[in-house]
Amino acid sequence: MNKSIIPLHCGLTRLFKLILFPLFRRPRSLLSTSLCLCIIGYTVIGNAAVAEDSHHWQQSPHHLSVLAATTYTDSHGNAFTLGIDYEYRMNDFLGVGVVAEYAFGELDAYTYLAVADLHITNSFIAQVGPGVEFFEGEEIAVARLGLLYEFEISGFTLSPQLHYDYHHNHDDAIVAGLAIGIAF
Repeated sequence: MNKSIIPLHCGLTRLFKLILFPLFRRPRSLLSTSLCLCIIGYTVIGNAAVAEDSHHWQQSPHHLSVLAATTYTDSHGNAFTLGIDYEYRMNDFLGVGVVAEYAFGELDAYTYLAVADLHITNSFIAQVGPGVEFFEGEEIAVARLGLLYEFEISGFTLSPQLHYDYHHNHDDAIVAGLAIGIAF
């Protein structure tokens, strides 16, 4: 093994033993699984991110991203989820946009949201907004509260995300995943 890779390998092995290994030894908790995804995403891509002031939203206020995630509900467990997110950046703090997601498998649901992206820092973003979900022939009101962290790499963004979706009179959902996007 290349000597320059050994410290990285040892670090990833320790991360696996401390965080991931216990997940496979007991029933998985969605919160611990989501936390692990965020930690791994930050660890793996954190060093590749460029300086925080490199994004110039004034020159490229549009942002489009594709999401691969898992959606968890108490009654249906985990469902693989694909989504698309568009944001128009209004100023340093606020972006407005739309989100469309499809969760399939045990859970077969389409979710559409109008969101506000609150840029707490240039990379750390809170996403909030109302929407509608179509599930088993029903139209369900939904409200989202989410957090994401955007890493900018060679003109693209990579963002681990964690969202809580409140569903009126139905099971709430937690969506955890990774999005790849581009500003234009």
